Amino acid sequence: MAYVISSDCTKCGACEPVCPAEAIAEGDAQYKIDADTCVDCGLCADECPVSAITPA
Repeated sequence: MAYVISSDCTKCGACEPVCPAEAIAEGDAQYKIDADTCVDCGLCADECPVSAITPA
């Protein structure tokens, strides 16, 4: 199951560099996780300062 980023995302960018699958990309309003690429490791959720990333 992939992780998702909620609207609480502040676009700080902390999540993108820690993703080993490079599944996170900057979107217009917030960062987005490609569910097909996500390996469900949770590193991004651990790094998010506002807890905007959760399991889907």
